[in-house]
Amino acid sequence: GMSLLRHLEEQRARLEALLELFSDEQTQLIAGQPDGEALQRIAKAKTQLLGAIDASEASRRRVQHRLGYSPDARGARQAAREAGCETEWQTLLSLTAEVARTNERHGRLIEQRMRHNRQMLDYIQGIAEKNVYSASGRPQASSGRLNTSA
Repeated sequence: GMSLLRHLEEQRARLEALLELFSDEQTQLIAGQPDGEALQRIAKAKTQLLGAIDASEASRRRVQHRLGYSPDARGARQAAREAGCETEWQTLLSLTAEVARTNERHGRLIEQRMRHNRQMLDYIQGIAEKNVYSASGRPQASSGRLNTSA
């Protein structure tokens, strides 16, 4: 099997790559004109990395269990200590926490962005409907909402 040290180093590389993707994503999200294609690419890459991280983590837990350690965080730390890589394990835990925080922050950013876009669309739609109304000179029968502006 793969040594725990190598496993932890690979997980670390994946988590760092994920943070890098979050950084690219943030650049796009706060840009005036986000690049939709870039965001899709980033989302796809994130999904692939998260899948790899999960699979790797599941296999680490299986090995941990097979070697007779308890299946919880305490067992993980003990396994790491006895394999001489407790420092790497700590690093991985901090990185994981950072990824979780960043993920949450981005969720909020994306929500704000979508809310903002919806407000813009509503606003633009409102203007368009007013223009339809004034162009025809009389309310459109199809939409009761327009009558209020008469």
